[in-house]
Amino acid sequence: MTTVPRLSIGLPVHNGEEYLAESLDALLGQTYEDFELVISDNASTDRTQDICRTYAEQDPRIRYLRLPVNVGAAPNHNYVFTQCRGELFKWASHDDLYARDLLLRCVEALDERPELILAHSGQAVIDGDGRVKVPYEYGLATDSPSAPERFRSLLFEPGGDDFYGVMRADVLRRVKPHDSYHHADRTFVAEITLHGPFHQVPELLYFRRDHPTRAERANPSKRSRCVNLDPRRAGLLHPTPRLLAEYVWGFASAIRRAPLSPDDRRACYRHLASWMTSRVRPGVGERVEDRAPVVPTGLACSVDELVAGRGGRRP
Repeated sequence: MTTVPRLSIGLPVHNGEEYLAESLDALLGQTYEDFELVISDNASTDRTQDICRTYAEQDPRIRYLRLPVNVGAAPNHNYVFTQCRGELFKWASHDDLYARDLLLRCVEALDERPELILAHSGQAVIDGDGRVKVPYEYGLATDSPSAPERFRSLLFEPGGDDFYGVMRADVLRRVKPHDSYHHADRTFVAEITLHGPFHQVPELLYFRRDHPTRAERANPSKRSRCVNLDPRRAGLLHPTPRLLAEYVWGFASAIRRAPLSPDDRRACYRHLASWMTSRVRPGVGERVEDRAPVVPTGLACSVDELVAGRGGRRP
């Protein structure tokens, strides 16, 4: 590629052969085409490398990078961002699916409203075969003009995959890179939302896959999830109390670093104090994946119709 693309997609992956081709088909079949797809292979030992090289040979928008050792999911996410060049950025997961218009609708929203720093869409949880299990009703107030209200919502309301939205890369460079303590993704998104409002495109365009080998399912304990994020978390120096303390400190540090007025900063600290002393709110700790599944015949949309490549797989 001789020109810098408007949008960069960073796809970190480790041993993702089972669903990787489907996700690549969905991304490469987007109606918005001015993007690069940077894949960072975290020393995979399955067919991930072969799949990535095959796709890279067929589409010049792909850049394939391979790390010689497994550095962990969090460092790999951070690394792939440093290799991207676009003014807009999106992380993509190797096992999720994306409707054809996802990128287009998010970029349009960011272009229409310069105050937005991130755009995402309606989403649903799908199973290993790509069938919708749980449509997700997004309830976070990340679109509020008030930074303390956005922060309060991230603290108290369940769910949300804003981490995988289309973001302004310059804002992402101003926040602390993704860490590897318990729920580090939550504090990461909280810091981003302190920089400006998000926007949800009112269409079901993102499908998050839940399956037994998904990182959170394969690593059920706090310790094992954190070691998956960064192998350096293994050992006696990183007991669970430390991982939880870093989680709380992550929120406090995000408030301290963010470009807030004194009044807004104090309001955010008050919300954090309230959250720390009240963890009995209904829905706290709820995972969207664990909600009761829907009856597929009752859905008004079809994943196969919305997502490119669902008619078959490439190698």
